[in-house]
Amino acid sequence: MTKPFKILGIQQIAIGGEDKERLRKLWVDLLGFQYKSTFVSERENVDEDICAIGTGAHEIEVDLMQPLDINKKPAVHQTPLNHIGLWVDDLPKAVEWLSANGLRFAPGGIRRGAGGHDITFVHPKGNDEFPFSGEGVLIELVQAPPEVILALSA
Repeated sequence: MTKPFKILGIQQIAIGGEDKERLRKLWVDLLGFQYKSTFVSERENVDEDICAIGTGAHEIEVDLMQPLDINKKPAVHQTPLNHIGLWVDDLPKAVEWLSANGLRFAPGGIRRGAGGHDITFVHPKGNDEFPFSGEGVLIELVQAPPEVILALSA
């Protein structure tokens, strides 16, 4: 089974909590990750600090998320490991091939993500039409920019 795309590596890990300041204390102050920016989305019910370690193609984000409204969905603080993001060299081909092979994607399709890259999410649960899923884990597929593709394809 030849795939028309390649997963290149981990792009990010998203961690949710009721108070991102406590998360920031751990990841930035204690562990030494660098704060990069904040992303806020009413539609996604998220107030998110984007932090990172490493540089260039080897940079890995840790997104620290809290809900804007704890009583609304999506509940970005449940579960604490919200999702894992994977770099992919050709996102449209990956989605087409994976869908044709029974992988279920979350609603929303391919769109611009908080980090400025095109993204889409693999649904954590399968269904009758698409029996394959993240098996309880939300997985974000992230279109790698050319420099990341070059660095991680070797």
